[in-house]
Amino acid sequence: MASLRCANPKLRNYFKDNYIPQICEALLCGLLVTCPEDPLRYLEKMIIIIIQNGLENLLWDMCIDPSLKPKIRRLSETYLEQLFGLDDQLVTPELMIKACTFYTGHLVKSHFGGWREVAIPRVNQEAIQAEKMNRAITHYNFKCQKKCFTHWSFYVKSTKERLIASLFRLRQMFFLQRQRIVLAKWKEKARLKCKMREDDLILKHELQLKKWKYRVKSKETEGKPLSHERSSSDTAVTIVPLEFDISALPERAIMQIFSYLSFRDTITCGQVNRSWMAMTQRGFLWNAIDFSTTKNIADKCVVTTLQKWRLTVLRLNFRGCLFRTKTLRAVSHCKNLQELNVSDCQSLTDESMRHISEGCPGVLYLNLSNTTITNRTMRLLPRYFHNLQNLSLAYCRKFTDKGLQYLNLGNGCHKLIYLDLSGCTQISVQGFRNIASSCTGIMHLTINDMPTLTDNCVKVLVEKCPHISTVVFIGSPHISDCAFKALSSCNLRKIRFEGNKRITDACFKYIDKNYPGISHIYMVDCKALTDSSLKSLSVLKQLTVLNLTNCIRISDIGLRQFLDGPASVRIRELNLTNCSLLGDVSVVRLSERCPNLHYLSLRNCEHLTDLAIEYIASMLSLISIDLSGTSISNEMFGLCSNNTL
Repeated sequence: MASLRCANPKLRNYFKDNYIPQICEALLCGLLVTCPEDPLRYLEKMIIIIIQNGLENLLWDMCIDPSLKPKIRRLSETYLEQLFGLDDQLVTPELMIKACTFYTGHLVKSHFGGWREVAIPRVNQEAIQAEKMNRAITHYNFKCQKKCFTHWSFYVKSTKERLIASLFRLRQMFFLQRQRIVLAKWKEKARLKCKMREDDLILKHELQLKKWKYRVKSKETEGKPLSHERSSSDTAVTIVPLEFDISALPERAIMQIFSYLSFRDTITCGQVNRSWMAMTQRGFLWNAIDFSTTKNIADKCVVTTLQKWRLTVLRLNFRGCLFRTKTLRAVSHCKNLQELNVSDCQSLTDESMRHISEGCPGVLYLNLSNTTITNRTMRLLPRYFHNLQNLSLAYCRKFTDKGLQYLNLGNGCHKLIYLDLSGCTQISVQGFRNIASSCTGIMHLTINDMPTLTDNCVKVLVEKCPHISTVVFIGSPHISDCAFKALSSCNLRKIRFEGNKRITDACFKYIDKNYPGISHIYMVDCKALTDSSLKSLSVLKQLTVLNLTNCIRISDIGLRQFLDGPASVRIRELNLTNCSLLGDVSVVRLSERCPNLHYLSLRNCEHLTDLAIEYIASMLSLISIDLSGTSISNEMFGLCSNNTL
């Protein structure tokens, strides 16, 4: 069979055209797998099947029973090609000799060509070298010109900047001198007016004094005639001063007057006379006592006051006071106390809080910020303060997650509406989960200065607190768009993020669907926000306050898209401080689309020019505007004030 390699090509084509190797492969595979008892009859039967199916549909496993078909081929068609001598791809000695001869010739040709290029110099080598030299000289001259032009441009620019700075200083000096002159003239006129007013008052007093003297003399003349021997100097005119009793005023007026006095001043007023003492003893003056504004007050005076007005006091403020622990325990006498502020009281202990909680169960507002309370106080809150609605634990770092778990004990803090956890860096995700389990009615959440706050903390809190309407996250750099997305299950009204670089435009993508009733948005120093955020905010119909201070990527295009939406109709306060890309186009659009804008800040918007002040002057609804740090001249400010004020 191997001699077919050297056989007549016609014979080789005959074997290929009639599928002789494939037929043999199918028959051999069938014999190897099936192993029939009568191989000849088996071969005869298989040949008939092959004839019926046709040689074009021939497969290597056609002669094998389906139940016995192997997963791989037992024979390789390469072997059969080799057996019949039909493997054209096999390398013969003759083909190897031809290949080596061709490869050797190719190497000789390539090496000879390279040697010729090196050994035999080109005819026009000097011309090529001269051309290269000319290009090098041209490039060098261009570099020198460029360097000289750069130095000249820098010199011209610096000279221009110095000239502008000098003109600016001269202008400032001119305006300053003019203001001094105006101020001096105003001061002189004010002094003259004051002197004229004083002269008029003195004249009126003199006339009134003469009238009183005349009346007294007329009365004396009617009662007893004057002697001729009696000189006018002997006639003494006694003017009885008019007495006015402040206690005769209505009770409401007295309350308004004494409400401006501090605790010490009220005590002092009670020592004037009996009338004033009766006024200071009225109960409505002691509903709210503020000890934080009073210094160097004796502890005994505080205890006496709390014991005396224990049934009247509703609000107490001990912020920053340095009273003794025993003095703070006197708060427990105020059975009707509703608001208690003991923030920054370093003398407050868990024992003091135990006495207060046992004696004042009706507290609604409790401020414990920046104190040294521990888990013992956290255990007392749900046990005694069943109606607690406002709780501040800001910067209290001595309680743990276990203390927050105590909030779910007893009746719990289920009525809590406002919660402040600013600076409590010791709280973990489990602590927020404990808060969510006990305080499901939280509506206002404040968490500032907490770098450990993450998206997971917000997620576990939102899962069981669906009523959150106000969130304040200042100084929480790890909060991202995921937290904003988690808050989509709440009906937010006010949001405030500050100093966060992970908040992007994605947080406002579905804001019209998730927060349709939002009215206040504070995104201060969120530098990742762009014009896309303003476009998303334009559909909010209830938005009244928008603060985007230090969002430096906002431009006129984004503000125009925001003002084209329904949000521009109700916007009342807009703060775009340090948005340096904004220009006069934004001010023009603001004057057209914001009829209810009261407060506007465009501080440090450097592209604003004198053209903007004309449109600002047409915004009659404005109450306050900040344009410091802009390019608007002082003359335009004066023109605006003359036209509007």
